[in-house]
Amino acid sequence: MLKSLILMGYMGSGKSAVGSALAKAKSLQFIDLDDYIEMQEASSISQIFKRNGELLFRKKERFYLEQLLGEPSNAVIALGGGTPCYFDNIDYINQSENTISIYLKSNPKTLAHRLFEQKAHRPMIAHLPNLKALEEFIAKHLFERSTFYSKAQHHLVTDDRTIDDLVDQVSQFLT
Repeated sequence: MLKSLILMGYMGSGKSAVGSALAKAKSLQFIDLDDYIEMQEASSISQIFKRNGELLFRKKERFYLEQLLGEPSNAVIALGGGTPCYFDNIDYINQSENTISIYLKSNPKTLAHRLFEQKAHRPMIAHLPNLKALEEFIAKHLFERSTFYSKAQHHLVTDDRTIDDLVDQVSQFLT
């Protein structure tokens, strides 16, 4: 049976890094949902947000999630950080017979250190002036999102772990 491995977690948790490395190691397709949406819409996520607002973006996100999960394939799909938190997306993912959901869990301090240097390229955190403010922002968001993330079928802590180690761990869920 074909399965899609769904990686979820906060930005900076390693979804894209682990997902692309795993897909390469296992000869699977890797799909970053945000990149997929941008390609389909011929527009950046931030432009979609600005032009149409978050609600329309979340509706498009759900549409493309359904599209991807409706296609039988062996794929690794990295969700956007907020994807599991809207509509019934997390339940939809978990109820699909062809998916395995994994929460890549990181603590706020780890995430802040990973994201600080790239915050200018991430509109949601670009305005934060320092590492402490970023860590506090992340902690608040993680608290709000933890109810959704915790519904994933499997949880892996990514703090102080290498990409190769995480790929090995995630690979176990494919068998």
